[in-house]
Amino acid sequence: MSKRLIRLSLMITLLLLMLPAAAQDMGELVPTITVHSVTQAERPIEYETTRLVVENMRELGLDVEHRAISLLQFFDETWYSRVEGEGRVEQPFQMTAWRMVGRPERSEPDEFTYNLFHSSVRDGGYNFIGYNNPDYDALAESQRVETDIETRREIICEAQHVIRNDMVNAYFVHPLTPQLVNTEVFNADSVVTEAGIGVQNFWNWINIEPVGDERNIITATTSNLNVLNPLEIAGDSPSRVTEIVWDRLMRINPDGFPEPWAAESVVWEDDTHVLLTLREGMTWHDGLPVTSADAAYSFEAALAGKMKTNDDGNEFFRAEAQDYYPFARNVMDIEIIDDLSLRLTLETPSGAFETSTLSKLNLIPKHIWEPIMNDLIADDGADVDSIQEEIPIGSGPFKFVAYDVNEFALLASHTDHWAAPKADGWLMNVLPNLEAMLGQIQSGEMNLLWEWPSDPAVLKEIADNNEHLTLFTETSIGFQYFAFNLRYAPFDDVTFRQAVAHVIPQQFIIDNLYSGIAAPADSFVSAALQYWRQCDAPLRSYDFSIDGARELLASAGYSWDDDGRLLYP
Repeated sequence: MSKRLIRLSLMITLLLLMLPAAAQDMGELVPTITVHSVTQAERPIEYETTRLVVENMRELGLDVEHRAISLLQFFDETWYSRVEGEGRVEQPFQMTAWRMVGRPERSEPDEFTYNLFHSSVRDGGYNFIGYNNPDYDALAESQRVETDIETRREIICEAQHVIRNDMVNAYFVHPLTPQLVNTEVFNADSVVTEAGIGVQNFWNWINIEPVGDERNIITATTSNLNVLNPLEIAGDSPSRVTEIVWDRLMRINPDGFPEPWAAESVVWEDDTHVLLTLREGMTWHDGLPVTSADAAYSFEAALAGKMKTNDDGNEFFRAEAQDYYPFARNVMDIEIIDDLSLRLTLETPSGAFETSTLSKLNLIPKHIWEPIMNDLIADDGADVDSIQEEIPIGSGPFKFVAYDVNEFALLASHTDHWAAPKADGWLMNVLPNLEAMLGQIQSGEMNLLWEWPSDPAVLKEIADNNEHLTLFTETSIGFQYFAFNLRYAPFDDVTFRQAVAHVIPQQFIIDNLYSGIAAPADSFVSAALQYWRQCDAPLRSYDFSIDGARELLASAGYSWDDDGRLLYP
């Protein structure tokens, strides 16, 4: 090469180096982002929170659409549409408002620690965001087998730090559960509140004591009941039904700890063998006896499935009862000893087994469910969420009388149960209209309001103005958050997710949308579970700051065009 050409080449290089960085590194425009929520009428606070965050995301130079849709469509477009080409819509979701509700078994942190984030449940379980981190998987697995509670707490603390740093979910509140009880209908002293749950708990349903002519618990939900079967977790409202229709071997007591229930005794023979003895005299609602064969089959059904082939030609196992499979998968062997006794052998020790499995799985009648599961396994396309019995049969303290998943569920006391309810019946109506719900609790058409997705201050004012209504509150185990689909850009970038977290005005949401009746959230472990939050170091903070979010994006190589639109690195 001649000296002249060399000089020319050097001059061009110097000129390129002198150009602004944006001209050299300008990437493609970040495309439109759709953020899902339910409608304002169904869940006003979630709707308003989403609308607020969407406006703040636009301040980052993003084109953001808020897609508010009905609850059923919402599930179709988020939960059932994880991967492109699957589910009921053409494109997977990107970002969605979401909530995990407080259930008794969630007072044990394993359910969230493992089932929200472990990579094994990305396709069909709770990990609908698609998180895949081998280091996190190792933590989730190790806390499961650790039987020393102090060591286990340290592992769960580390897991909380990983999730917070990776910002796979942007938590903002643990709601306080404002709930109204008509204390002219029920003895106020008989109302049972459960730690992290409130009054919508199993113990309250069976112990609340009528004091007058009205002998039924009458409540309501804003959500359709979807599916009412014991092998499907179809949401918060259906869970209120299933927990009282089907018994469980153990139950979480009002203080948040497991205790024997349908199993009269639970004896650990060593770290991996547990001997269960059922109560005598239990019957299914059709009159047949509950036996150890039924208990064994309850595990077998949760573990049942078939081999399938993915698009790459590789075989994989798909559980029929995908919601319950993670809770049963550690059971390696089941030995029926006699009509009331059975022994479970675990593959590995489990510090959470009593809570996450024995208190989680519903006991189901083998004579009803074995033929159903056999047909499902033979049908390549079906799984358990497609099953709805005409009149579901359990053994719990309430039994079905009638139902319409879009309208109501009517239950009656199972008077032969050893813990028969004090109330004669239990009715849950589907009332999507919040004004109708408020009208019914004040008029006496409803006597227990446990679900309230709008301004909590409204219920406080109603209690103050109605002597027959008493307000109960409890910090929830559950939480509200924004979920990101980590499978696709831009949410596959941790820095982008962290920037979005900085535009969620947490304290403004608590003060103005929740009227102060909420606790700030920064983890999947609730502030109500104080023991599991005793970590050596505080979790990473994402203070509200539009400028801070922009600086974070710039530091990762993002830039903006002349119109202020955000560009990829």
